[in-house]
This record gives sequence, C-alpha cells and structure tokens, in this order.
Amino acid sequence: MRLARFHVAGGPARLGRVDGDRVTDISDGFGISLRALLPDLSELRDAIRAFDGPTYPLADVTLDAPVDDPQKYLGIGMNYREHAEEARRAGIPIPTSQFWFNKQVSCVVGPHDDVHKPVVSDQLDYEIELGVVIGRRCRHVPVEAARSVIAGYLICNDFSVRDWLQKRSPTFTLGKSFDTHGPIGPWLTTDDEIADPLALGMTLTVNGEIRQDFTTGDMIYDIYAQIAYLTQVMTLMPGDILATGTPSGIGAPTGRFLKVGDVVRAEIAGLGAIENRIVEEPA
Repeated sequence: MRLARFHVAGGPARLGRVDGDRVTDISDGFGISLRALLPDLSELRDAIRAFDGPTYPLADVTLDAPVDDPQKYLGIGMNYREHAEEARRAGIPIPTSQFWFNKQVSCVVGPHDDVHKPVVSDQLDYEIELGVVIGRRCRHVPVEAARSVIAGYLICNDFSVRDWLQKRSPTFTLGKSFDTHGPIGPWLTTDDEIADPLALGMTLTVNGEIRQDFTTGDMIYDIYAQIAYLTQVMTLMPGDILATGTPSGIGAPTGRFLKVGDVVRAEIAGLGAIENRIVEEPA
C-alpha cells in the first residue's frame, strides 16, 4: 500500500491511498496526519484498502511530504562501502562505529518542491538515501525484531552544504539542516509491499546525467542494525525518519556541486521517484 499526503489546486492537505496513477482521498475516514495513523496501521490496513473516497489523477494533485511533522529525522554517515572509501580519499576518516547526526525537521519538504541553494555557500551536494519510517514507539529493539517496528519506506535526498558540514559544524547538524534540504516522498510504501529493502536499486541523476547508481545491499550497517543501535540510546516514535546512508558518486570529491537551475531526480525501485529543482534562496 502506498499512502500519500497531497493537496488539490491550493486546497488543504489531504491523506490519500495511491493506486496506479490515481490517488483516493481517505481523509474523511482516517484524518489528514499520516504520523497519527501509523500506530494503528496494521489494524486499519484492510479498511484503508477498502475505503471509497474521491479519486484524482496523480498528475492533477500536488504531493506533499508524506510525513510532514516527524519528531526526529536522523541520518547515518558513510554507511555505504564505496562511499566510505570515497570519503577516505577526500581526507575524511571512516568511522569505526555507526555515525549518526540530526537533520532538523524544519528542513522537510515535499517530493517535488524546490530546493534552495544557500546564499552562504556554493557547495550544495546531493545524497540519495533509502528512508525508513518508524511505525510504533520502540526502545531496546533487537536486530531480529527490528523489521517489526518499520511502517514503511520512502525516498530521501539528504541535501548537504559541504563547507558548513565538514568545516563549520563539527556535529554535521547545521550543514544537514538548511531549509528545504530534506525532500522526502513521493509517498510512504508500507513494509509489506517490499520483499527485501536491502536489495533495492537506487539511482540519482542531475539534469538527466547519472551520478549515483547502486543498490541498498552495499550498506555497512543494514537497517535492522541501525534500529537496534539507535534504540539502545533513545525511544523511536511513529513517524520518525531514518535516512540510511548514501552510495558513492556525491559531488564533493570532484567539486561538482549543484547550481541554480539543476534538476535532481532520486529514484528507488519499488518506491517511486522524487525530483527537485535548485533555486536561489529567497531574500
């Protein structure tokens, strides 16, 4: 099942079920907050599938961030083998354990929204990532039970401002948290739809040129190890987003940073695609 948030012609946000190239409005039965729905998703699954509401062609609606109000948006650094080696060659030490950072939730935008090139930097970079959305409150989750707390998956582009990331913010938080630098979507694909989330092809293009082309199987720490590690420290809540790492091919090693007018498309097999245009940051 694919669940989206959307609006029509400037109207209010709605919650929808995506079937093929159409979206059915389920807001009258289940509200407009996907995060609020997640703890009861298993029990409501059949009712959501059967709900008969107004339908719209996807081409006629604007898709919003599927989870617009996560309590936490966490990312793991250098979690793909070739990307870690790429970073090492650029002088960045490879972590000896899982390396986590915050993306402030104010960076979250929709799957097709514009992304701002910051006034304060010319080093805007892209990072395609598999996003894991937590489905229930959980703490101290063993690896073997980790999949049971996953509601589903979406695509993240973890836009990064490299000079603020590596030089001006040792914790990574500032360089990862500029406004609009967290597009996610295009919808939440529920876990039962994906046979193996560790075997998904992922491709990122800039203006049609392939920059990243890998599979999620190249992770150093898989998504279940990530959940087990994090929940030793903190309670994960429904709607929390985990960006699970990016493969090699980012712009930093070659200095191929994004420019105003560039169009960045991130696609993961079975999850769809998100596409964002780079624009000047408004004054």
